[in-house]
Amino acid sequence: MTKDIKKVVLAYSGGLDTSIILKWLQETYDCEVVTFTADLGQGEELEPARKKAEMMGIKDIRIEDLREEFVADFVFPMFRANTVYEGEYLLGTSIARPLIAKRLVEIAHETGADAVSHGSTGKGNDQVRYELAVNALDPGLKVIAPWREWDLQSRNKLIEYAEKNQIPIAKDKRGEAPFSVDANLLHTSSEGKVLENPGEVAPDYVYQRTVNPEDAPNTPETLTIGFEKGDAVSVNGVKLSPAMLLTKLNELGGKHGVGRLDLVENRFIGMKSRGVYETPGGTVLLAAHRGIESITLDRGAAHLKDEIMPKYAELIYNGFWYSPDREMLQALIDKSQELVTGEVTLRLYKGSVNVIARTSPFSLYSEDLVTFEEGSGTYDHHDAEGFIKLQGLRLKTYAARARLMAQRN
Repeated sequence: MTKDIKKVVLAYSGGLDTSIILKWLQETYDCEVVTFTADLGQGEELEPARKKAEMMGIKDIRIEDLREEFVADFVFPMFRANTVYEGEYLLGTSIARPLIAKRLVEIAHETGADAVSHGSTGKGNDQVRYELAVNALDPGLKVIAPWREWDLQSRNKLIEYAEKNQIPIAKDKRGEAPFSVDANLLHTSSEGKVLENPGEVAPDYVYQRTVNPEDAPNTPETLTIGFEKGDAVSVNGVKLSPAMLLTKLNELGGKHGVGRLDLVENRFIGMKSRGVYETPGGTVLLAAHRGIESITLDRGAAHLKDEIMPKYAELIYNGFWYSPDREMLQALIDKSQELVTGEVTLRLYKGSVNVIARTSPFSLYSEDLVTFEEGSGTYDHHDAEGFIKLQGLRLKTYAARARLMAQRN
C-alpha cells in the first residue's frame, strides 16, 4: 500500500508533532512531501516553519495568508446563524478545519499528490473534521493519519524520535508541556495537562488574549458595529475588511476581559473534554448580531433560526461543513439576513458585553404600536380579547376534561 503513495500534502505547523510527521512520512512511505501552512491569524511567526521544512529537504513549501477567506467565507456565514455549540462554545477550532482541508485538497490537485496528511491525534475531533471534509471534496484522495498508524504514543517517544532524526526541539518541549494550544483569528483553545482535571481551576497563565476581567479598565467602553445583510462591515463608523474587523473586535474585547469560557464539552467521538477558550471578538460580534436581528427579523423567522441553530452548530462541530444538510440550512439562514442591516451600539465592561442601542432602515420595531402613551389607533386593545379567547380554547377544553375525570374518581 505504501508503494502507491508518491506524494503527500501535509498540514504543517512547524511544531514538534508535524515536524516528526514530516520525517515519518518520508521514511514510512518513501514519498515526496509538500508542506502547507495556513495563516489563519494565529499570531505566530510562520517563517520558522518554512526554514525547518527547508532544513528537512522539502522543496515545495506552501505558506498562505488565509485570514480574509477564513473570516469572510467561514466565520461570517456561521455567525449569521448565531451559532453556539452546547449553549456556550463559539466553534473557533471547528470552523477553521474545513478551510485547511479545502486547501489541502486543492494543493493535492495542483501538485498531483496521491494523499494528504494531518497531525490530529486519535482521540480528538479534528481527525474527523479533516477527513470528512476531504471525503466530501475528493473521495478518491487518501488521507494519512500518522497518530493512528505509528507507535509513537508518548511525548518521550516523540522526543526520542526527533533526537534520532536531528529534528530541532523547542526547549519547552523537553519537559511536560503545561497545555496544548490551538489558535486562529476567531479564538484560542487550550486543553490537556494542567487542564485535564475539570475540578481544578485553570491557572491564569492559560489565558492569552484576554485580561482578567478584574484587571480590566474601570471605565466602560462603548462601540458601534455596522451590519449589511447580516455581516459586520464597520466599527465606530470605519469600514473594515472581515479579517481586520475581527482583529479590531479582538483587541477591544480582549482589553475588557470579554470572551472567556471554561467548558466541559461532548466530543463527537464519544468522550468529554475540558477546554479553555478565548473568543473576545466573536463574543462581541455575536451580541451585536443578535442585537441587529432583534429589530429586523420577523418573530417567526427569528424563532425558526433559534430552532435550527443547534443542529447547524452540531454539523459544524462534527465536521460536516461540506454536507448537503449544512448547505441547506445555510441557504435558509442567508435568506433571513437580506434585511439585517443597521448599527448596534454595545458597552464593554469587565468581562461583559451588552447591547445598549440598535437602529436599522429596515426596522420592524414600531414605537406607535408599543407606546404606553396614546397611539395613532392602529392597534385596538379590544382585539386582544378575541385573541386570548381563541388561544385559551384548548386550555379550557383540557381543564374541563380534568374536572370530569376528578369527579369520576
